[in-house]
Amino acid sequence: MIDQGSMFKLSYGLFVLTAKDGGKDNGCIINTAIQITSNPLRISIAAMKANYTHDLVLKTGEFNVSILAESAPFSTFQRFGFQSGRNTDKFAGCGYDVRTENGIRYVPENTNAVISAKVAESFDYGSHTLIIADVTEAIVLSNERSLTYQYYFDNIKPKPAPPKEEKKGYVCKICGYVYEGDPLPADFICPICKHPAQDFEPL
Repeated sequence: MIDQGSMFKLSYGLFVLTAKDGGKDNGCIINTAIQITSNPLRISIAAMKANYTHDLVLKTGEFNVSILAESAPFSTFQRFGFQSGRNTDKFAGCGYDVRTENGIRYVPENTNAVISAKVAESFDYGSHTLIIADVTEAIVLSNERSLTYQYYFDNIKPKPAPPKEEKKGYVCKICGYVYEGDPLPADFICPICKHPAQDFEPL
């Protein structure tokens, strides 16, 4: 037996992955970014293939990772996680336009550091691509505590409102989207955050 809930017990952080292609800037939320070596200084990220930013990173070979702090509001996740950059300007109305030396935007608000990197290798692992990259720039922005998945679930993500009447359905544990009906199709993908059926739980 595999209890999918065990995956949420891992000590994930939360980050905004940003990239650009020509005049197009984009970003998405990721939960996997770690240092893997110190010499050379390299990091790894796992990017979901369904995200447009994933495609930009593989096409251009460069990206930034903004490390979210505990002060990050839910609106940050709505902006970068709950809409697609294929048909939306995720930076529209954000009030800032700051870039690292590679020319890629980053998120200066409610973050504690930004890391720029150049792709060295990439590996296809089903729903995600594992990307190994050389760090080209790194800036500390504040001393605020880094945001973890657990802190997000406990303090930032709104709790789903109880249904007004008894309905059968499932709620996405990531963004709160409610699928009405029973059973939930095994190949269902959340239309908001693009997570699979395994990340849903019964109402």
